[in-house]
Amino acid sequence: QVQLVESGGGLVQAGGSVRLACEVSGSPFSNFAMAWFCQAPGKGREFVAGVSWSGGRTYYADSVKGRFTISRDNAKNTVFLQMNSLRPEDTAVYYCAAELTRITGLPEKYEYWGQGTQVTVSL
Repeated sequence: QVQLVESGGGLVQAGGSVRLACEVSGSPFSNFAMAWFCQAPGKGREFVAGVSWSGGRTYYADSVKGRFTISRDNAKNTVFLQMNSLRPEDTAVYYCAAELTRITGLPEKYEYWGQGTQVTVSL
């Protein structure tokens, strides 16, 4: 059974930084392309960033380019999201997701999801 467990969320002031981690178990981690999505109250789940199985290709939503960095450590079965220069509009629950084929911005294409971690950015 594949499980994804996120950690690292919390409360941070605008302009600050947070690093999220998502550890995957139950299947070879290198099989998966990985992504982060976010969901703010009253909104749908939105693509934030994605990374290919090798780590060689990364993709970002326009709203986070230059501020967020996605990376993965296949030896530790973990994907990371470094979030810098945070803004109040980044406040959301952040989910990691795993996909066996390729990165896509469509949440319905992802087979596996974590439980989510809250990131709250205050003024």
